[in-house]
Amino acid sequence: LVVSHERHPPLLSPPPDPACWIFPSTTPNTRVKLNAMLAFRDLTRSRAVVAVSALLFLTCLSSVAAFTPASGFHGASLFAMQNTRCMGRAPALGPRMVATPERATPASMFAPGQKVGPQQPGQESPVKYEYDNQLLDKNKVEGTKADSGHLRFPLQQEMADLDEISISHDSMIILKHHGSYMQQNRDLQRSDKAGYAASYQFMLRLKNPCGKIDAKTYQAIDDLSNKYGQGDLRATTRMAWQIHGVKKENLKKVIAGIAEVGGSTLGGCGDINRNIMTPPAPLADPAYQHVFQTANFIAELFKPSSPAFEELWMDAKKPKDVEYWRKDMVEGSTGKNHIPPVALTLEELDKKISEAQAFDQGTGIITGDPEEPLYGRCYLPRKFKIAVTVPGDNSMDIFIHDVSLIVIMDEDGKTLKGYNVMVGGGMGRTHNKESTFARVNEMLGYIPKEDLTEAMKAILATQRDHGNRQVRANARLKYLVHTLGIDNFRTLAEKYFGKSFQPAVPLPEWHAVDWLGWHPQGDGDWFVGINVQQGRVKDEGDFKLKTALRKIVDTYGTDIRLTANQNIVICGVKPKDKEAIQALLTGHGIKDISEIDALTRKSIACPAFPLCGLAQAEAERVMPDFNARVGALLDKMGMPGESFIMRMTGCPNGCARPYMAELAFVGQGPDLYQVWMGGSPNLDGRTGWRWKDKVKAAEMETTLEPIFYMWKTQRSSQAERFGDFTTRVGIDAINAYIEKYETGTAFKNVVREELAPLTRTVTKSGTMTKPRGSGARLTSGPRKQQIRVTDELHSMLKAQAEAEGLHISDLVEQLLVHSVKK
Repeated sequence: LVVSHERHPPLLSPPPDPACWIFPSTTPNTRVKLNAMLAFRDLTRSRAVVAVSALLFLTCLSSVAAFTPASGFHGASLFAMQNTRCMGRAPALGPRMVATPERATPASMFAPGQKVGPQQPGQESPVKYEYDNQLLDKNKVEGTKADSGHLRFPLQQEMADLDEISISHDSMIILKHHGSYMQQNRDLQRSDKAGYAASYQFMLRLKNPCGKIDAKTYQAIDDLSNKYGQGDLRATTRMAWQIHGVKKENLKKVIAGIAEVGGSTLGGCGDINRNIMTPPAPLADPAYQHVFQTANFIAELFKPSSPAFEELWMDAKKPKDVEYWRKDMVEGSTGKNHIPPVALTLEELDKKISEAQAFDQGTGIITGDPEEPLYGRCYLPRKFKIAVTVPGDNSMDIFIHDVSLIVIMDEDGKTLKGYNVMVGGGMGRTHNKESTFARVNEMLGYIPKEDLTEAMKAILATQRDHGNRQVRANARLKYLVHTLGIDNFRTLAEKYFGKSFQPAVPLPEWHAVDWLGWHPQGDGDWFVGINVQQGRVKDEGDFKLKTALRKIVDTYGTDIRLTANQNIVICGVKPKDKEAIQALLTGHGIKDISEIDALTRKSIACPAFPLCGLAQAEAERVMPDFNARVGALLDKMGMPGESFIMRMTGCPNGCARPYMAELAFVGQGPDLYQVWMGGSPNLDGRTGWRWKDKVKAAEMETTLEPIFYMWKTQRSSQAERFGDFTTRVGIDAINAYIEKYETGTAFKNVVREELAPLTRTVTKSGTMTKPRGSGARLTSGPRKQQIRVTDELHSMLKAQAEAEGLHISDLVEQLLVHSVKK
């Protein structure tokens, strides 16, 4: 028994029923029992707590041993859920009685009725782990989730205290699941201590399956960002929207405002399923339509079942409108049913999803927790990320997700057959901690379409029960797959699945397409991809992207989709409106894709400073300068127009996926970066590797000069990309070359390399030229049809493709399209 003697903070004004003030979800019977506890609360308002009071409290508590409020708490949770946690400040304030068991057991960590979970898995592992999910003393997040009453507490109480501008650490953990992070302006941290202390604000991240946002929801977030935020919007690297700068007093208004029009922030963050990524192209092709439908369905399947979101932000009421991705499963993701809908009505859809969530085949998937049958009381060990795509389209970094699904179509190209399933990818790591690492996912196998729901539930349950909860830094699914090996992981997942995963269907090469420029959707409409540097949608000088997007949405009612590269796709443009929309974009300072240099087009960066609490160095604010500096260096060396995938993050957590890039800068201190190289130009199945530590930002040119010159002079052909070259020669050869390199050699007797002919893409005027290798295709949809050619012609095509730095399929497509047009 530990009783603190700190001064108690001012109390909030409780509602009429005082027991509701501490536990709003308690049953009437429990509220009677809590009256004695409230008396103890009043007693502890004095400066000291005497032992007699503590003994009285324990006597009272013994009568509440069977405490089971609707939120799913156990009696033991009352120790951790002390009343001072409800007051809006640090958990240390006020009397705290903590009874922490030496080992976390089902009795202490499970909800009433829950039978399986991390302390009592639904299936036994084929190997013994080095970690123990009953030892949670070093992972306080698990206790906070257990004590939250299914994502309610202490957030519910602290949000009611509008005199306090911040929330406690425990509340921050719970708030993430609702889609928000608390932040401070770190630009003020040293120069203005008072300003920094007063700069608490909240970032909101929307849930946008498939990267899509409908016109009504976009209008809402545009208005809310102007009224309550900092006046801009941000496209994330997971194809979701963020609003920054919201004060605590306005947080409920903003979250409710988004929900009322059919959007949501639930699942934007937290230890649950996150935003599901897909290709951003709104194509009518059946394969793409099945991608969108699958993503939307899983988003609903894995949505938390707890009503905490409505209770906290909507006054326990349902929003006026339903989420637009639910409508898409009834009406079609592009407003037209190019494939059969999931259901004919929203009521039928809700029934199907509820039945799919609750279906129990007795293999340990369903926890028994009545409020969260899939997640259980403590949800997942860490975030859970999913992507869905068609074979060949790698516009969303398919190898970096916890689970990736590739739709497999029948030979007719119209009927969904099943899915290839990959597991175990992830980017996050920690500097100087080799037990953390970036990892690409591996092929688990193939499943028929009718097994999708149970297979996905089985993978989630495997991670829920067996993921590392003792060490949070190693809690992602990638570490479980790494620990078990893919074969043992498959064996374990199959126990939950109740079936075997079949051998995977062979796949074609992957292409890192970006879908920028104008493209036909295949249903008579068009879409246009716009480059947005580091995803910041704002009005600044002559660049007025925020105003332009709002005018387009207001005038034409278009949907918008985000890309994994933080760019924007305007969807459903009628042919008659193309010219007007292009003119509107140009008139607001948005460059045509032909005017964007290839380095900028391929680069992404995380926000980092000033608001990210994890940032160690700049990222978003300096990435445009890095692009320009690297481009100038290549030009000076006689390599004008050369490009590669370049990314930057302010810390090693990897939000901008730096470890997949051909060249990456990872923040390692003020103006210091770890340099990574070796990723694939098509992001197809390998991470890069760490080259140098703590490189000064100001010395980036001198650091990169020798390696760029080595690439120029030793690559196998002009078509060999930077990432492929550095991987082929390896770090030892690179370091040996640099040791002998004389600074400035690259600038002597410069031989300028002329790039191969430019590729073309369709525009409103027919065609336009742009830098090679930029990724936009002339036609949309998967390549399923085959054309036979002679060996001689194939050799000619292959040689030409290598000369132009293209894949042979892209070259053939260009030749055929232009020939047909002529």
